[in-house]
Amino acid sequence: MFNKILIANRGEIACRVIKTARKMGIGTVAIYSDADKHALHVEMADEAVHIGPPPANQSYIVIDKVMDAIRQTGAQAVHPGYGFLSENAKFAEALEAEGVVFVGPPKGAIEAMGDKITSKKIAQEANVSTVPGYMGLIEDADEAVKISQQIGYPVMIKASAGGGGKGMRIAWNDEEAREGFQSSKNEAANSFGDDRIFIEKFVTQPRHIEIQVLCDTHGNGIYLGERECSIQRRNQKVVEEAPSPFLDEATRRAMGEQAVALAKAVGYASAGTVEFIVDGDKNFYFLEMNTRLQVEHPVTELITGVDLVEQMIRVAAGEPLSITQDDVKLIGWAIENRLYAEDPYRNFLPSIGRLTRYRPPQEVAAGPLLENGKWQGDAPSGETAVRNDTGVFEGGEISMYYDPMIAKLCTWAPTREQAIEAMRVALDSFEVEGIGHNLPFLSAVMDHPKFVSGDMTTAFIAEEYPDGFNGVELPEGDLRRIAASCAAMHRVAEIRRTRVSGRMDNHERKVGTDWTVTLQGHEYNVTIAADPEGSTVSFEGGGTYRVSSDWTPGDQLAVLDVDGSPLVLKVGKISGGFRIRNRGADMKVHVRRPRAAELAKLMPEKLPPDTSKLLLCPMPGLIVKIDVEVGQEVQEGQALCTVEAMKMENILRAERKGVVSKINAGPGDSLAVDDVIMEFE
Repeated sequence: MFNKILIANRGEIACRVIKTARKMGIGTVAIYSDADKHALHVEMADEAVHIGPPPANQSYIVIDKVMDAIRQTGAQAVHPGYGFLSENAKFAEALEAEGVVFVGPPKGAIEAMGDKITSKKIAQEANVSTVPGYMGLIEDADEAVKISQQIGYPVMIKASAGGGGKGMRIAWNDEEAREGFQSSKNEAANSFGDDRIFIEKFVTQPRHIEIQVLCDTHGNGIYLGERECSIQRRNQKVVEEAPSPFLDEATRRAMGEQAVALAKAVGYASAGTVEFIVDGDKNFYFLEMNTRLQVEHPVTELITGVDLVEQMIRVAAGEPLSITQDDVKLIGWAIENRLYAEDPYRNFLPSIGRLTRYRPPQEVAAGPLLENGKWQGDAPSGETAVRNDTGVFEGGEISMYYDPMIAKLCTWAPTREQAIEAMRVALDSFEVEGIGHNLPFLSAVMDHPKFVSGDMTTAFIAEEYPDGFNGVELPEGDLRRIAASCAAMHRVAEIRRTRVSGRMDNHERKVGTDWTVTLQGHEYNVTIAADPEGSTVSFEGGGTYRVSSDWTPGDQLAVLDVDGSPLVLKVGKISGGFRIRNRGADMKVHVRRPRAAELAKLMPEKLPPDTSKLLLCPMPGLIVKIDVEVGQEVQEGQALCTVEAMKMENILRAERKGVVSKINAGPGDSLAVDDVIMEFE
């Protein structure tokens, strides 16, 4: 076994690999750029080597710099994580020449399957059903348009060396094919150092289901079930689960056996993933094979008890698999939510800055158990697990140079319904401040009827949130529970305020019992009867709730019991009440005396400033291109400029017809949120 492994990556996956290496007694080496000098993976590793400036193409994906770090530290093996150099055959070749072991598949398998064009051809030769497309190299945008017309719109434009949604665009017409080709080419070059593009038919209403395979160098290969990855946005997975609520055992076995056969055909050894599109009749079509560890691997680990990183390391060290296909059992259900530094209220545009508060829910271990590769029995019924894979910490910076992922929050439970409920509570308990993030959106998805029923496709987000995400309007039953809780919390806060004077004899009388609670357009008159164990909150017109909690004023998380059921609220103080976040809703809750509530209705509402004649930068980023000039008339939907942030290009378009009167920024300029890019007459 190895004594020292270098992790050629950053963020949460580097931290994830370090945890398993530490468990195995293996020393670790981190690499870091200027932007990651104080990153968590650097802190966790036994050694760390600086490799260059923040841009990945000047640091993390420069093979010579990584090789220098290996030589400096004497690392015997390298785990590449995912992204960056994980599917780069030249990197694997450089390691082999240096006598360093690559914790991944052989170079030949990477070349055969890591390249999306080549893998499609091999799959076709192996009589694997594939999606129609053009696998040859595409020279320019004109050729991309011609090929797209031949295939028939809609088409998917994809980077040959791509992954993680980078370099991917859906085009529905010639104009989108032309724009998408160039943007995909640029993103691919920046993210992977390879700008080759291919085009395939975009299958509407599909499910995205992938099979986890594990092979060794002794000819053994197994599959560890599937992952449902259909909830995607901009071709990037957001929610994953294992197993899929759609597959039956026969389809699972057929997909698994085909995936293993394909892996063996290219001499695969290590963990890998074969991705499929599955239609409503459970017909499945090969998409691609990812010759690396997947972002969503934790859900497979949670339902199988197999540490995939450990297995990768053992295979790389030449050990045969200790697990046979008969040993693989899928126990319970696991769900993963990807927490991104993206503002859902700004159409999920990237957000950067300092994490002024970062408090994940407490991790809880449970689930199936393997020992020496053999099952030790099913997980205890009723237990749930919480796992949070992360690479950040409170006070740390979210950089514009890398992927916007903050953490991967996972829950496991014996049933899907229980796993979803555990995830709801975990999301409500997750505190993140200082940047925009998608926690509210994730909470909304967990409550969405289509997700709860398992009836979703890759078009879920586009269909259910066509106008973007604007928060959640909670049902009245939930609002009443929150109103009762806030009334009880406000009473506690008021009692503390009256004690400031030092008079302890009549603070209860000063606070009073009658209050009016307003939230999300609803108003409730309530009466509070308090005792040492909690409060009984009675609503005018009927309805009573028993509320108990150990919340104290100033706590930003309130864990309450309302009529025997748990309720978790994120709490912020505002004048006359609280800012409350729960289940995807972000609301102002005012708790006032009845007369004060009457007077509050007479106050005028403050209107936001008019920005209709300004193009504001929606995210911190770099201006790549300005598409218009002063005096030019633009039409609704016309491209105005391109902003790059977190390795993604975002085209900003005109919301209405107008004439450009002033341009305040140009290519190469770095802008903050709401900086004015251009003005209109």
